[in-house]
Parts: sequence; C-alpha cells; structure tokens
Amino acid sequence: MHFKVARYDYPSQFTGIEASLLQEIRDLLNSGQYVLGQAVAKFERDFATYIETKHAVGVNSGTDALILALHALGVGPGDEVITVSNSFHATALAIVRIGAMPVLVDCKPETFLIDLEQVEQKISKRTKALIVVHLFGQSVDMAAAHDLARRNGLLVVEDCAQAIGALSSGKKVGSTSDAGCWSFAPAKNLAAAGDAGAITLNNPEVADRLRQMRHFGQSTQNEHRFTGYNSRLDTIQALVLRKKLARVDMWGARRARIASIYKERLDGLPLAFQSGAKPGEHAYHLFQVKTELRDDLLSHLRESGIDAVVRYPTPIHLQPAFVDLGYRYGDLPVAEALAEQTLCLPLHPAMTADQIDLVCNSVHSFFSD
Repeated sequence: MHFKVARYDYPSQFTGIEASLLQEIRDLLNSGQYVLGQAVAKFERDFATYIETKHAVGVNSGTDALILALHALGVGPGDEVITVSNSFHATALAIVRIGAMPVLVDCKPETFLIDLEQVEQKISKRTKALIVVHLFGQSVDMAAAHDLARRNGLLVVEDCAQAIGALSSGKKVGSTSDAGCWSFAPAKNLAAAGDAGAITLNNPEVADRLRQMRHFGQSTQNEHRFTGYNSRLDTIQALVLRKKLARVDMWGARRARIASIYKERLDGLPLAFQSGAKPGEHAYHLFQVKTELRDDLLSHLRESGIDAVVRYPTPIHLQPAFVDLGYRYGDLPVAEALAEQTLCLPLHPAMTADQIDLVCNSVHSFFSD
C-alpha cells in the first residue's frame, strides 16, 4: 500500500552524504578490511564522545548489546533482573539468554515508563540488576534509578534503543550506568542499513571484556580466554552510522518540533499523550497517542493514507514465549491498558507541513465523526 504519510523516509537521511559514503564503501570493499578494523574503531570513538562515555563497543544488534552487557557484568544463572513489561521482546529475551530470570513490573500511566516504586517492591536476595527502558524516546529518571540501585546493591543497565540524544538529569542517557545498550536497526533515530548495535560504558575492564566477548572471547588471534560470541559491528554499518551521527541532534530537534505541533494541534481531543518529559528528555523516536477508540482510529488513519502503527500490542508478560514466568492478564494493568489503547502517529524529520496537516486533520475528522 502506498501511503501519503509514510512511517519512514530513508532517502532523506543520505541527502548530501550519499556520494562520499558510497566512495568509502567502495574503498572498503577494495581493501578487504571487512571485519572490525579502523572504520569500526573510528565510529566507536565518535559515538563514545557523543554519548559522553569513555568507551563504546560496537556489536551486531541491540539485542546482542543487552545480552553481552549483562554477561560481561557478571549476571547469569540464579540471578533475577527486574525490567518493565511494556517494551520490545528483546529486553526480556536478553535476560533469559544469559540464564537469569526476568522479573517484570508495570509502568506509570502518564509517562509509560517503568514504575520504580514497583521495582523496589520486587527486589529479592537474588536480584542482581535493573534494566530501565527509555521507551519511545522518553528518558527514565536516572537519578532516581541510580539512588534505588545504590541502596539495594544493584547493577543498572539502560535500554537506550529508542532514545539517542535524550537527557536525564542533564546527562545523556546511556552515559551514567553500568552499561547503555543501543540498537541502530533501520527504524531507529540513528539508523544503520541493517542490524547494528553498541554498548556504552565507563569501566575499562568491562569494556575490554566486551571487546573480547564479541569476538569469540579472543584476546589475540586464536587465543580464546573464555567462551564468547560472534557479535561484531559490521564494518559497512560503521561507515553508515559514522556519516549519520553528525546529523542526530539536527534530526532530534526536528522530531521535537513535529511532536510539539502534534500536541498543539490535537489538544482538546479525547486523546492522551506520553507526558512528564522536561525539555531535552524525549528523543521522539515514536509519537504515541492513547484512546479507547484505538483500533477504529488506526483503521481511519490507514484508510486516509497515513501509516500509523501499533507498537507492542501484547506486553511481554502475556507473550507465549514467557508463559513459564507465570503472569496472567490483570497482573500488570497499566501495561495491558497501553497495549490496548495506544498507537503511533508517523513522525520523522523529513515530514512536510502538508503531511503534518494531513495527519492532524485526519485525527480531527475521526473524532468529529
């Protein structure tokens, strides 16, 4: 189906950089330096500088970033890791993959973010770590998360997949915890041309372990110090990401401007928005609206040529993959309500005024009818 307002605009991301990027890719193809090498190292340095950490370690995906970060921090069988149920499957999957037990909590109805009061109630003797998720681009209160973690002796891992550039307590997300985990999948605000991810952190020993872990546990060629993974940031993706990184803040400002127009134009309708973010605390990866008429509104928008979409229609605790955790419908009511009542309006930096008008007018016409 051809949409008048698409969810993404990939060509616009390469305007002005396409020729030089293609030349760099051509040079790489001719050099044979396809795995790790200078291109990856340069992106890692640039990304660490942007996030304001000492280290960034490129890996194959955001999912692998979570898995390797937990593993490198010493989380494993017998441990519990607390996280939120309204997130992408990979957040809980990573916990299971390293042999630990996910403990799921609900979110706040206004912010759609993890309820830290519920986290405190779920801490047990086996709790080793907390994974906070900066969902849809809005940052969790990291000062509060770190205070909770310090009082209870917990590691803190940030799932930053949707929130590049967002601030929390004046510092960039992914810069203050034991690990910040990033996805650069094609839909993200900083997008590779395929799968890619990274881990940001400040501990040099853990960073060194991660660099070995992603590369078969090797310290040097054919010297395997432990059983690792094959999860390296692809070199071509590093070239793409390094070219785009300089534009992230510009794109973020444009996203924030479109979000403010949506909020202004849709004010007064029977809709609710994700709220609670101070200036700079939302990267607007996704623009969520909440209504009890979600499914009807979604159909109306798509019939109008607008590529609206539902993200996470089934929260993690009700997914068949996690049935063994023993959760039932009603256990985490806020996450369940959001799964039934929210949808994403299109939002990308290249949206035109006419496209924004079409979205707003279509939402208004739905509620007028």
